[in-house]
Amino acid sequence: MAEAVLEVVLNNLSSLIQKEIGLFLGFQQDFNSLSSLLSSIKATLEDAEEKQFSNRAIKDWLLKLKDTAYVLDDILDECATQVLELEHGGFQCGPSHKVQSSCLSSLSSKHVAFRYKIAKKMKKIRDRLNEIAEERSMFHLTEIVKEKRSGVLDWRQTTSIITQPRIYGRDEEKNKIVEFLVGDASVLVDLPVYPIVGLGGLGKTALVQLIFNHERVVNHFELRIWVCVSEDFSLKRMTKAIIESASGHACEDLDLEPLQRKLLDLLKGKRYLLVLDDVWDDEQENWQRLKYVLACGGKGASVLVTTRLPKVAAIMGTVPPHDLSLLSDNDCLDLLKQRAFGPNDEEREELVVIGKEIVKKCRGVPLAAMALGSLLRFKREEIEWLNVKESKLWDLQGENCVMPALRLSYLNLPVKLRQCFSFCALFPKDEIINKKFLIDLWMANGFLSSNAMLQTEDIGNEVWNELYWRSFFQDIEHDGFGKIQKFKMHDLVHDLAQSITEEVNCCITEPSPSNRIRHLSIYGRKSRVVGSIQLQGIKSLRTFLTPTSHCSPPQVAWWFGTIEGSSTSIFEQLLLTIKLASAYKDVGFLKYFNSICCWQEKRVSFGGTRTNEP
Repeated sequence: MAEAVLEVVLNNLSSLIQKEIGLFLGFQQDFNSLSSLLSSIKATLEDAEEKQFSNRAIKDWLLKLKDTAYVLDDILDECATQVLELEHGGFQCGPSHKVQSSCLSSLSSKHVAFRYKIAKKMKKIRDRLNEIAEERSMFHLTEIVKEKRSGVLDWRQTTSIITQPRIYGRDEEKNKIVEFLVGDASVLVDLPVYPIVGLGGLGKTALVQLIFNHERVVNHFELRIWVCVSEDFSLKRMTKAIIESASGHACEDLDLEPLQRKLLDLLKGKRYLLVLDDVWDDEQENWQRLKYVLACGGKGASVLVTTRLPKVAAIMGTVPPHDLSLLSDNDCLDLLKQRAFGPNDEEREELVVIGKEIVKKCRGVPLAAMALGSLLRFKREEIEWLNVKESKLWDLQGENCVMPALRLSYLNLPVKLRQCFSFCALFPKDEIINKKFLIDLWMANGFLSSNAMLQTEDIGNEVWNELYWRSFFQDIEHDGFGKIQKFKMHDLVHDLAQSITEEVNCCITEPSPSNRIRHLSIYGRKSRVVGSIQLQGIKSLRTFLTPTSHCSPPQVAWWFGTIEGSSTSIFEQLLLTIKLASAYKDVGFLKYFNSICCWQEKRVSFGGTRTNEP
């Protein structure tokens, strides 16, 4: 997410440079050097984003970088606000009104003092960024442009061999798909492509392994082919992989033409089953070029595709996709017990009772049940099981196969979408989220920018749709006109968002936020009790949400509750806190409060920063 934060700051810097605000205020050289330095650091962040999950030092470095970038963004806001104030007083700024030093000297002492204050902040932030840039060399980060990997990482490789002794809760789905392959598929004219869609860790590969090795399938197809696709869907690589799986022999590294002819010879007229496991590529043209070659098979030839992305299923599928269902808690419990107790171990009732609570963490995802069961394998004390029950999933040592599987979906996102996704950690689990309100929050925080073709809100819709197509959102609700109005996030997806950005976004029930937090939401029984000292401890709060602030339509009630030991409302105390912060050190404190907390008749503006009138 650091890369997304830097991108926002660079855009703001670029905007100030283009408007010659730096020239007017006397900071143009600072702005240019900071822009160059941030661009240099940003080039290594794609590598750092991936490595942070296995290297704590890199994660800490990224946190320092994000904190510093946020401070710089606040300074830029102060500069922009100062110019607004000058323009409001009748002073003209901008490219068409270049200001000479003699004019600058005529400004009031207040503005001279402002330039002195900002100059000190600029020096401090530049020194801090230089220090952070020097630390990069310790981590041997590579300056890379994000592109799809060639081949498949070893740990992501899958095969057709059944690797689990027993699969729970999938018999009905298995039989349905087998019946299609040996029955309906045989009468279809075009090559049938059957997509299976589901969240990471839901068991798509395990289900397809069962189908691939099912007796009826083995007897029905002349040829069965398994290819683990992952991110690399290049035509040459896919053609070569299918040939090797179909023939059982390594294939020479030939040009595409002879490879395609070889594949045609292998498949022509045959009733084959091709499994394309773990497909991520959503470029329609790539699939069409491969499909033309695969169409040479005999009647009944079929393709099974597994993917996390409904968009991929829509592009590749010729029949409606099969959305893999979540497992029941009972099935998850059976899976957890299978891993936690060996074949000769006694299932102790008191541990099973705790296990029934633990599987609720899984929310129907078998990979989570297996990981938790493996973690409990050699734990036989009740307190040990209770500790697992109370822990966050990503804090457990045994999560090593859960979170990496989910993080793949995050790392596969374009940089601009990562910040929008991680921001969703602001909402509590099981929350029904208003789509428009979320887009408004993205807009208010500067995560979205308009272009010549689309307004900012339209781009927000595109971002939301992209996250939905990538399975980050679910359980959508429509309004009376068929438009998506509300949605939810799966608990494990919410865990993913929290694990990525726990230091930035915070959703709490106790009033004890960290001073690192930029986006704060308060829910629960004690959400009406917030002390001014706790809010003042946050250096640069950008979003503040309470349970009433995201209703539909989004609006904030006048009554926020009272502060413990005080007759002052939270709203009144919040205003006081903002005024104090603005007066003494943080002009940009809670800079988006006016954009987020909406009344039906007016908005409240503080410092004039980024105000959007209703």
